[in-house]
Amino acid sequence: MEKKVALKDVAQHIGVSVALVSYVLNGKEKEARVGADMANKIRKAAAELNYQPNLIAKSLKMGKTKTIGLIVADISNPFFSTIARIVEDEAKKHGYVVIFGSSDESAEKQLDLIDVFSTRLVDAFIIAPASGTEKQIETIVKRGIPVVLMDRFFPGLKVDCVHINNFNAAGKAVKQLIKNNRKRIGMVAYDTMQSHMQDRKQGYKAALKENSIRFKKQWLVEASYQNIEKDVAAKLKALLKPLQVDALFFATNSLAVAGLKEINKLGIKVPDDLAIISFDESDAFDFFYSPVTYVSQSLVDIGKEAVKLILNRLHNKSKKNADVIVEARLIVRESCGSKL
Repeated sequence: MEKKVALKDVAQHIGVSVALVSYVLNGKEKEARVGADMANKIRKAAAELNYQPNLIAKSLKMGKTKTIGLIVADISNPFFSTIARIVEDEAKKHGYVVIFGSSDESAEKQLDLIDVFSTRLVDAFIIAPASGTEKQIETIVKRGIPVVLMDRFFPGLKVDCVHINNFNAAGKAVKQLIKNNRKRIGMVAYDTMQSHMQDRKQGYKAALKENSIRFKKQWLVEASYQNIEKDVAAKLKALLKPLQVDALFFATNSLAVAGLKEINKLGIKVPDDLAIISFDESDAFDFFYSPVTYVSQSLVDIGKEAVKLILNRLHNKSKKNADVIVEARLIVRESCGSKL
């Protein structure tokens, strides 16, 4: 095995001190008053000898690794993969590397990821938290590690977060269906106590009430995250055969994709028989014969704000906890029954 080149090897190669080589290769030649010719000579020697800095040792010495741990529900979901890319690109501009992990909405998996990232000495966390993980977040804060919650948050937990107003966004979607003369509007959501999902359910119910439509319990279909396809298929079949609603509001894009498969199987026509609106975008929506109306969360803004908040924490620029609310827009297309 080829021996790894150390600083002392570079120093011996050109006959200077290890300290001098260290100053130059760490970009501190001006502080050490090293001349331009000598600095160039040292860099050239390092390149010729294929010197590679020991980043782990350097990180331990500095107490910083310039890495951010990003934990989302599912990195394969377009919503999270898009945000992850935005976070990665934005962090890179400031010299940080992002490492990713998917919790699959499991508190246990999220804890495992936090432990793994912590052993790799990440400087900070950006997390879309799984349900019931408040204590995990509190533990990170107590360790003095900056953390930002993204997309979801825990009311009462003192930590920076960035999200949309889920209550208002859901209400706006349901009001669009009512505007299009739909009076029996169902909702497909996850069976969870997470605040963002609860807000979407409450926004849905409030919009019905505001328009004098009495909510019926059977209109709200709830599926488990771990069993989306089977849950959505079975429960929608009960609601749609025979057709008990004239519109459906899906709480996420994953639920919508699973729902559209079942709607197609049942031969129900969108939007003639059933109007559709979903939360969040999906590539699948463009290929559906009736392009799907959806609530667009500004992923660029969410990603950029999350990085901005974490950098403020890392550089001690923030004292008060920030609660950043990003605007959501309704992208109206054929599936909701609007005449475009």
